[in-house]
Amino acid sequence: MSVTDFSEISSKKPEKSLTKGKKSSGGRNNMGRVTTRFRGGGVKRKLRDIDFKRDKDSIPAIVKAIEYDPNRSANIALLAYRDGEKRYILAPVGLVIGTEIVSGEKVEIKVGNAMKLKSIPVGIDIHCIELSPACGAKLVRSAGQVAQVRSKEGRYAQVKLPSGEIRMVNVECRATVGQIGNLEHMNVILGKAGRKRHLGKRPHVRGVAMNPIDHPMGGGEGRSSGGGHPRSPWGQLAKAGKTRNKRKVSQRFIIERRKK
Repeated sequence: MSVTDFSEISSKKPEKSLTKGKKSSGGRNNMGRVTTRFRGGGVKRKLRDIDFKRDKDSIPAIVKAIEYDPNRSANIALLAYRDGEKRYILAPVGLVIGTEIVSGEKVEIKVGNAMKLKSIPVGIDIHCIELSPACGAKLVRSAGQVAQVRSKEGRYAQVKLPSGEIRMVNVECRATVGQIGNLEHMNVILGKAGRKRHLGKRPHVRGVAMNPIDHPMGGGEGRSSGGGHPRSPWGQLAKAGKTRNKRKVSQRFIIERRKK
């Protein structure tokens, strides 16, 4: 078992004005029926209100604290703006307490600063990228992730994502300079079943371990998979089938797929 090194965490208690309660669904829908199996339990969490839009332009902010967020793999940074407002952002590598950052049109290319893609030079590492102008960051938001601006032409910039996919993004979309921190998150080993339960994940039972009445792949003498193609409990075929819709609108923005 291994745990994350919390050496860069400076505050254990979150900013009260930026937190709210989080209701656990346990994998159930509004009818109370289980629609997603193997979910439930877990420790209680509070949601942190993260500023993914970074639309407070030309007002400098000081980093007051680096905090742990139980709802995501990345750490978060508490910003105190000059006008008194406080906001959370995802903490990039190299952002320390006391650093001054800002978002806007003509700002310095510095870790933590946010701006539109048209203002970011080619070759710069970025994260928290919007897919549509002013919609809030949707891409590259987990620990250790980083994307790169490859080129710009007309209304679009070509961005290489962590998966290796290259896609066109509108130059009016915002992104934040730098790489998301907490790089060691990928090396954490849970080590015991209890830590999985703390995350709200219940034991995942294999279909081949069930009886025939419970799963199409169940039953058989000894350890048998039944000789059939892998499938869901409801008979839908699994594995080897492409699940992405070829008629999806965003398909035309993808220059190079991650699977070549």
